[in-house]
Amino acid sequence: MTEPTNQDPGWERRLLEKLASDTLVEQRRRRRWGIFFKLLGLVYLTVVLLKLSGFDFSLERDVIAKHTALVDLRGVISDHGEASAENVMSSLQNAFQDKNTQGVVLRINSPGGSPVQSGMINDEIYRLRKLYPAIPLYAVVEDICASGGYYVAVAADQIFVDKASIVGSIGVLMDGFGFTGTMDKLGVERRLLTAGSNKGFLDPFSPQDAHQKEHAQLLLNDVHQQFIQVVRKGRGQRLKETPDLFSGLMWTGQRSVELGLADAYGSVEFVARDIVKAGDIVDFTQKQNLAERVAKKLGADMANSLEHFLLQTRLR
Repeated sequence: MTEPTNQDPGWERRLLEKLASDTLVEQRRRRRWGIFFKLLGLVYLTVVLLKLSGFDFSLERDVIAKHTALVDLRGVISDHGEASAENVMSSLQNAFQDKNTQGVVLRINSPGGSPVQSGMINDEIYRLRKLYPAIPLYAVVEDICASGGYYVAVAADQIFVDKASIVGSIGVLMDGFGFTGTMDKLGVERRLLTAGSNKGFLDPFSPQDAHQKEHAQLLLNDVHQQFIQVVRKGRGQRLKETPDLFSGLMWTGQRSVELGLADAYGSVEFVARDIVKAGDIVDFTQKQNLAERVAKKLGADMANSLEHFLLQTRLR
């Protein structure tokens, strides 16, 4: 018996053409999906980089008409952190300048820090309050508002706390260590050369000098008096002075209200809703972006390296 033959002599050609066409279609499909996933990855990477750089994706400021502006002051107040005078002042300026701001809330959760940075923020708050007299500024304390944090808070129209908040520490300190006894036990000799009898001021590897200690105390007393005057200016007749008030002690929020260090209990939401009468809250806090954090970290590392390199002959 013979096998049947195909009656169409061109079937092989058409089959090859169909296979080639299907292959091209599949290649195009794969190419399109490949491009799609690459673009998706690029968009994701762009969003991540923008987020790290501090870009604000929120349209909240454009959508909300009348609002309460929020600025955070968190952590140690220093010139290289997020709670630096530069960052906080810039945030406050943006908050006051917004035409829809009905009031500003400075939310504080800080143990203090640099008296210079704190003083700069305090001065800027008074400037902004004078420049925008229709916009009140309220400080709201969360866990702690001590030392430099309180230095900033007293510039507000009113201070709100939680009854368990920690408030106060109106004082100044300078701390360090003395290693002379340890050096004697180890047989280590300190060799310090200076041009100027007090250039090695309070050197931790040298015996404490009575004259230098007295001068350091004068410095502390001067800054302490500045702090006291700032508190008296900000709190005025509300302050109930006691012998311990400016001693560096801290009090609960409940006791701080009794002493006139604070005005009342209240959260950010309470102040926005019931005091400012604008329940919508818009955050104006300026965040350090990734590039700034890296640059400042590199700058600090380079400064430390340079200080060690110039150890033998340095100006401080």
